[in-house]
Amino acid sequence: MSIKFLAEDDRPREKFLLKGKNSLSDSELLAIIMGSGSRDETAVELARRILSSVNNNWHQLSLLSIKDLMKFKGVGEVKAISITTALEIGRRRASQEIPEKPVISNSHNAYQIFRNHLSDLRTEEFWAAFLNQSNKVIHLAQLTQGGINQSIVDVRILFKTALDHFSTGVVIAHNHPSGNLKPSREDIEITQKIREAGKLLNIQLLDHLIITQNSYFSFSDDGLL
Repeated sequence: MSIKFLAEDDRPREKFLLKGKNSLSDSELLAIIMGSGSRDETAVELARRILSSVNNNWHQLSLLSIKDLMKFKGVGEVKAISITTALEIGRRRASQEIPEKPVISNSHNAYQIFRNHLSDLRTEEFWAAFLNQSNKVIHLAQLTQGGINQSIVDVRILFKTALDHFSTGVVIAHNHPSGNLKPSREDIEITQKIREAGKLLNIQLLDHLIITQNSYFSFSDDGLL
C-alpha cells in the first residue's frame, strides 16, 4: 500500500510539508526513506515494525546489514540500501563540525570576505552579504555582473534574497576595475536607494564597499551612510 493511499493526516510527506520535519515521528521519517510499504501494511506500519525490533534506537538500526534489513517482509534490496544510506549520511553529518559563520563588525571584516571575489576582476560585479542579528554572514551572493564601467543592481532582487534568508542586515560591495576608489554619483544614489528601501523592511544597510585590487572604500567609514 503506497503512502498516497493513506488517510491525509497519516501521510508523512504531506505532514512534512504542512507541519515541518520536527512534527514527524521516527516511523514516519523512516517511511519517507523507504517510500512505500507492502501489500499487507503501510510504509508507516512497516517502519514501526522495523524500529520496534531495535528498541526504536537509530544507532542499533544502523548496525543492521543489508541482509538483516531484507529479512523484514516488505523490505527488498532497494529499501534496505535506502535505509542504510540515510543512516550513513546521518553518521557522517554527526562527525563533522558545524562551520563557524564569519562575523562582520567593521569594514575590514567585510573587505576580507569580499576581496577574494572582487579584487582581481576586469568587469564590475555587485555582491551582497546577508547577516543575522548577531552580524554573522548567513548568505553571500553575486547579484549582478556588469560591463567595464558599471554594474546595476535590482533592489527588489537584493531584498527578496534578504527576506528569503531572514536577514536583518546587509553589506553590499562592488569593484572598480579602474582602480579608482572614489564613489561615482551612481554609486551614491544606489546606496541611498538601498538604505531607504531597507528601512521599510527593517533590514539595515550596514555598509557599501568599493573594492579595487589592493584597497577598498567604505561608505560607512566615510560617513556616507
